[in-house]
This record gives sequence, C-alpha cells and structure tokens, in this order.
Amino acid sequence: MKYKNQFYALIVLFLLSKMAFAQRETLSFDKGWQFHLGDIPFPIITGHGNSYMNAKAGQASGGAAPGFDDKNWRTLNLPHDWAIENPIDSSANLSQGYRNRGFGWYRRKFKIDAADRGKHFEIQFDGIATNATIWVNGTIVHRNWCGYTSSYIDITSLVQYDDNINTIAVRVDANQMEGWWYEGAGIYRHTWLIKRNAIHISTDGVFANPIKLADGSWQIPAEVSLANSGKNAVDVSIEMTVFDKQHKAVANSTSRQNIKALDEKVSKLNLPISNPKLWSFDEPNLYTVETKILQGDTIIDKVTTKCGFRTLRFDANTGFYLNDKPVKIKGTCNHQDHAGVGVAVPNALWKFRIEKLKEMGSNAYRCSHNPPAKEFLDACDSLGMMVMDENRNFNPTPEYVRQLEWLVRRDRNHPSVILWSVFNEEPMQASEQGYEMVRRMSEVVKKLDTTRPVTAAMNWGMFAPINVSLAVDLVGFNYNPQDFEAYHKQHPTFPLTSSEDGSTFMMRGEYVTDRKKATIDSYDTQVPGHGINNRDGWKAVDTKPYMAGCFVWTGFDYHGEPAPYEWPAASSNFGIMDICGFPKSAFYIRQAQWLENKNILELIPHWNWPADSIGKPIKVMALTNAESIKLFLNGKLISEKPVDKYEMVTWMVPYQPGKLEAIGYKSGKKVSASFVETTGDAVSLQLIPDRKSIDNNGTDAITVTVKALDAKGRAVPTANSQLDFKLKGDGEIIGLGNGNPNDHDGEKAIMPENRLASRKLYNGLAQVILQAKGGAVNPLQLTVKATGLKSATASIIIDKVQPIPSVPLFVSELNIEKWTLSKPSATRLDPTKEITDFERNNNWMSVKTGELQQLANNQYIIYNASFKPYPSQQTNGGQLILKNLTGKAEIWINRKLVGTKATAKAEDFVVKFPAYEWLYDLNVLIQADGAQKVGLGGAVKIVD
Repeated sequence: MKYKNQFYALIVLFLLSKMAFAQRETLSFDKGWQFHLGDIPFPIITGHGNSYMNAKAGQASGGAAPGFDDKNWRTLNLPHDWAIENPIDSSANLSQGYRNRGFGWYRRKFKIDAADRGKHFEIQFDGIATNATIWVNGTIVHRNWCGYTSSYIDITSLVQYDDNINTIAVRVDANQMEGWWYEGAGIYRHTWLIKRNAIHISTDGVFANPIKLADGSWQIPAEVSLANSGKNAVDVSIEMTVFDKQHKAVANSTSRQNIKALDEKVSKLNLPISNPKLWSFDEPNLYTVETKILQGDTIIDKVTTKCGFRTLRFDANTGFYLNDKPVKIKGTCNHQDHAGVGVAVPNALWKFRIEKLKEMGSNAYRCSHNPPAKEFLDACDSLGMMVMDENRNFNPTPEYVRQLEWLVRRDRNHPSVILWSVFNEEPMQASEQGYEMVRRMSEVVKKLDTTRPVTAAMNWGMFAPINVSLAVDLVGFNYNPQDFEAYHKQHPTFPLTSSEDGSTFMMRGEYVTDRKKATIDSYDTQVPGHGINNRDGWKAVDTKPYMAGCFVWTGFDYHGEPAPYEWPAASSNFGIMDICGFPKSAFYIRQAQWLENKNILELIPHWNWPADSIGKPIKVMALTNAESIKLFLNGKLISEKPVDKYEMVTWMVPYQPGKLEAIGYKSGKKVSASFVETTGDAVSLQLIPDRKSIDNNGTDAITVTVKALDAKGRAVPTANSQLDFKLKGDGEIIGLGNGNPNDHDGEKAIMPENRLASRKLYNGLAQVILQAKGGAVNPLQLTVKATGLKSATASIIIDKVQPIPSVPLFVSELNIEKWTLSKPSATRLDPTKEITDFERNNNWMSVKTGELQQLANNQYIIYNASFKPYPSQQTNGGQLILKNLTGKAEIWINRKLVGTKATAKAEDFVVKFPAYEWLYDLNVLIQADGAQKVGLGGAVKIVD
C-alpha cells in the first residue's frame, strides 16, 4: 500500500509539472461573438453607493457589464466589417464610400480550466476600426487609438477559472476617422487568446533579421525579449536554431538569463550562417528560426519565426540594389479593402491579390497609408513581394511613438519589408516642425532596426530650406516628376524614389468618357491635375538611373475617395485593376513595361459597337513590348507601326463588325498576337474558381469569376445581366462584386435561408467570394442564373485540414459575478435587513465565488448580490444553481426565504426564484458546522 501511494504521488507530481511547464497555446478568438449595431448608453449613476462602486475595478455597467443581457444580439465570426453591410447612402461621407459607420458593440464569453491557473494570458486584437474601449470581466483593460495597430492585452490578473465565466466587451467608435478613404468598421482583423508559461517570450519578442558582414559572411544578431509574470525569480536557458527549407538545422546558439518576478529582460545571441539561399522576388527563400525557453531540461515556451537572407542598398546615382544586383522598383500603392468583404479580408484574398500584382510584373507594394495585416506580410514573404511598410499617424508624442514602435517590432523580421515610411503628404513637411518630427520618428525606428532605410512620402516642399527630406534616408516623391532632376542636382548624395505616382482614371471595359453617365475611358489619358498617366509615369522613372523606382497609385480600386466623379460613384477609379482584381487596360500597359522576359500584346477596345458606329473611327491601342505591330481588320492589313516602349502604339480605325487582330514582331520575327472580335449576344454563363478546392478550417476563402458567353463560347464584354447566386454545401457567400464604382447593389449576401443573393454583371464580369464552414465535408456547389441565359454551376472540393485551435464556444449562461461578504458573526445575521451604502462600503468586502471562508465554531456570514435575469426569466421566473455550496445555508430573494440547505457538506444547491420585473436582491446566509471553511464554492448560475 505504501508503494502504491508513492506511485500515485509521483503521477500527481508528473501531471502538475506538465501543467506548470506547458508550452504556449495560440488560440483563435474569432468564433462566436455577439454583435450589436449602434451604441448602448451607459446608465446614469445616482446615489452614493452606486457612485462609489462605479469607480471600482470590475464594476463596469451597461453593455460592458459581465451580466449584461446580450442573448438577442447577432452571433457572428470575426473578422467583421459592419460598414460594408450597410447600404450606400448619398448623405454619408463620400470619402468613406457613402457608407454609414457609427458605433457597435461586441461581446464574447469564455471559460478557463482551473488547470491553467498560473499561466500568462494575453488577448490580441489585430485590428479594430477605428477607436475602441475593451473591458474584461467588467474592468477596462485597453483603449485603442488607431484602427490599424494591434492591441496586446495582458489579462492574467483578471481571468477567472473553472465554472466562472470570463466576459470580453468591446465598444467600437467607427465615427472616428484616420484616413480619407474607406476604413470599414468593427473588429476587422483576427483575434487571439495566447496562453503561455509565466516565464515566456514576449509578443513580437524575437528579432532575427539576417545581415551580411563586410567580409561577405552572414549572421543573425538575434534578440529575445523575455517576461516573467510569476511570483519568483527564475533561471532559464534560451536556445535558437535556424532551419532551412528542408528543416535541416544550419545554425544554433544558446544563452542564459535570470528573470525576476514581474520583470522583462532581453537576451542577445549570434548565429553565423554559411552560404544561405537568398530571398528575392523571383526566389523567395525562407528560413525558420526556432526559439526555445528551457527551465532545466524542460521546454516552457517556443516561438517559430520566418526570416530571409537578402541585402538592400539605395544608391544616389544608380538606384536600388537587391542582393547587390540593380533592380528597378515596380511597385503599386494599395488600400486594404476588397469587393464584397470591405476591410475584413480573408487570408486567402491577400495571396490572391499579390499573385495578381506579380502576374502584372509588380515586385513591390506600398501599404497605403497604414500598417497592414500580418497575414499579408506572411504572403509577401512567401510569394516574393517587396513592401514599403507605412506608419499611419504623423506624431512623435508618446502614444504615437508606441504605435510606431509596435509597427517596427511586429514587422522587422519580414524579408519582404524593405522600407519604413513614417508619413504620407503631411502639411508640415516643408517646415521646421515637420523636420523635427521626422527626425525623432526616424530615431525611434533606428533604435529597433538599422537594416532598412526610413522614408517619407512628400508631395511638395522638397526645395524649402528646412523640410523633411533632410531627415530621411530615402527621399520619397509623391508626383511632381518634373522636379526629379532639379532635386537630384541640388542633393546629389540623396537616394530618391517615386513613392507615389500615376492617379490615372480608368473604368474597366469603358472606352467613352461621359460625365452624365459617370463613365471614364480606359485609354490611359484621364488624369487629375496632380497625376500622370501610366505611360508617362514609368518613362519619368525608367529613364533616370538615379530613381530607385516607383509606386503607382493604385494597384486595385478601393471603396471611398471617389474621383473624378462623386455621386453616384462610390469608389475610386485609380486602380490598375478594379476592386475585384479584374484587369483594366493599365494592367497590360504595366505588363508591357515591366515584364522584360515575356512577350506582351493586348488589343483594346472591345469590338462590340452599336450599329450606328459602323464607319466611325474608333481609337485602337496595342499595349505591347513588341518592336512593331501589324494591325488587321477582317483579314486586311490596316498598317504596320513601330512601337514606342513607353507610349505604345495607336490607330484610328473605321468600325466594321468582325475581327480586329494585331501581330507583334521583334527583329522581324512574330512574337505575339492578340485579337478582339464582334460577339453575339450573351446566351450562357461561365464560372471560373481561382482554384479547385477550399480548406475546411472555417477561414479559407475562394473567389469565383462569373463570365457571360455567346453561342460560340466567346466572352461578351458588354453583358450587364442581373445575376442570382445560390450556394449548396457547408459554406456561405461572404461577398459579391463586379468592379463598377457606380453600382449601389449590396455587396454582402446576408439573406434568409433559400433566398438568392443578387448582383449584376459589369462589362461581362462579376465576382463571388465563398467560404467553407469549419469542419465542412460537403463540397460547395455554386449556381448562378440570369434571365434569358443558361445557368452555370461550379463545384468546389472540400480539403480536410487540421482545424485551427480555437477558444471553445459554450452555451451562453448568466452567472452572478458581483458579490459582497459580511463580516463573520457569532450570532445569526438578519438576511432581511437593508444594507445602507455606508455600511456596505465600510463593513462588507467584495469577493468572488469559488473562494471559501474560514469560520470559527458555528459562525455566520452573508453573501449579498443583485442580479437581473433575462427578460423571459423576469416574466416567468427561473432557477438559481449554487455550485459547490458549502455550509448550512438559507437563500433569500427580495427578503423572502426561497430555499434552505440543512447539511454543511459541499454540494450543488438549486432554488427557484419568482417572476419579478426589476433588480433582484439576493442574500445567502451561511452557518459553519463547527469550525469550517464555508461559502460559495463555485459559480452561481441563473437558468430557466
């Protein structure tokens, strides 16, 4: 028996050690939020007692209170943008896409197992638009002042365990604006719950960016930030290992650290690497850095980080070098929204958008004008897209310095990030104040990362005696190409880039500019006063070797900032692609300019003109990198023309229905061909998914292109039929789009069961975005119909993958959270006596359930709480379940006895409460049986 007990004791110790040394869990917090559109006024506080308690931690009222009734709120998953769900409203702010924003509330309840006691808990909100206040268990824990920065919140001291419910409440103020474009509204990026050992690696606490030394060798001068939320100082070991693509270890380093309780320390390690494979946009080779924290021989925390080996250099005379090879930056500026989903962009869409840009020949992306989603940067790393990472708020005061530091700490391991931008087009850029602000912000960046230059995007003021270009490493020009040469001569040692150019207006498939119809042609001729077309813009950069490159405004259209027209236009027309990612003419111009090793030829416009156009001249352009083009109409040669590499080549062709064909030549040899022809009317639809299958992890998404075809199977570029969408299987339609900035139909498919979602074709195309549900097994079957056309159906295979670890959902229940406890008494206390505010504040103490009280022989105590059940329970009455109630007890509600527990042992106890449409006053009188620990040993629940 002795040995058996020792064996069980060893088992217990082993299990306890496993709990104490458990590694981190990163749990998705996206599922199961309750949402309320609109603000919830906080109750007016009156009376001394209420005023006193209102000022205390854990005593939030209104929608922030743990016990607030959110039972009838809408249940949804994050990311979520409520603005894109709102209809377009001509009275709303045009810059925000004519969509009302307002206020919204989110609430989420969760439980934490008692075995997790002693761990470190952090909730992370990757992005909330725009300002937010966050409560945990009735205590304010954070205020978010920027819609583009993450919120990392240590809630270790506030969490409750076992049956006790934890409640997060988030009030979002989306009326606050940070930009002049569509910003969305709500918790629009992912959320996470991170469970870690008390001794752990801080969030964004690993810095492992490789550098090349003067002798040509490589190393990773790593830093690891450690924190200890425990109660004792601890000695730990830090071990870092670098793995290649085949998961072969190529470097290793160790260090030791002593961390005091509630302290943080930074450990530095050095990892030399021999002959690494370099990261570039053509070959984005990535390595994995694994960082372990060990206590003795036990791993207590582990973080994996991706990194890439590459060098950057900006030369004042010869431009940009990647890995010591000259490269012209061929970039685009982009906001973060997409058709149908607004700013709540699924991870798969980042990949979709980057791949479209790479198909165009782009090698760089400017995050305009704010930090991006971290999943976007992961995609840039893996696909090979260089990034200008941009700060949102131009301000060197403490709160905004904190935001800038967050940006650099989070993103400095990404090989895709080649530039830090501290502002865009600030009014103070040509002043002493602006110069001093940039000087300070640049220093903030350099304290955290010296491997990348700091830039600022200036649209004027470069020649002022004091201006911000004197305080950056790389001077960024927004427009003003006429000043490149003069500035270079005045500052011959300053590297230069075009941080923003273009701003060409263009609508996909439109070839007539008509202000009354709010249409703009796609011939690359429509520009605002500050802008420049795609052809001249590239010429201004490409012909100047000292210019590092350009970032064109913009790669994609975006909601809001409509131009050159306002209403009815609700989105921009600047994009090289429309808001769905469908190419405009500019896409092929950029291909011809940027894809040097691929033969490009695209002919515009379409050749479906009305009968009264016959014989009238139509402007025709060949967008090509060929040396010369022969143009044929219905088999007859019109002419052969040489191609200007910047201007392309143009004809005026009298319209005749049929086939217009172009042949491209280099050195006299045919290298490319393109044609447009007159089609018949649309008779059918075609569906083209961007890939064949979708993961069933509940977050993956897939885009499906809808195309109209004629009887010969040719795309009809002028079709604009109304479409109806129906989806079968374990998924949903999460967005609809067509690229028409003047179309006001809804982009979200929020609809009752079995009702069709609807959207029009625009110039032959539309897009639908699908998402599979978590654990989906049935394939998705999308059917699209249009009156008079043959419908089309596409089947999307479901790929079964490992589910994303998530915070578990549970059926929402109402617990009584706020309790006060009387002082022990040797004589029976009166549970019907009214407690004055003064007496409560001075003679009673706040307590939580689950914590028993030690009483002397036969002493008494009273637990007091007020509660308000759900409306149905106020009408019909309900039950109280007192978990693990210990001691003899009487339960009194509104000074009436409703239950008596005659035994002192711990047990669950159930009493009924009557219907009562107001606040219930609850007293639990407990008597010890001798000397005993007594009290509310578990949660107190309210049920029907």
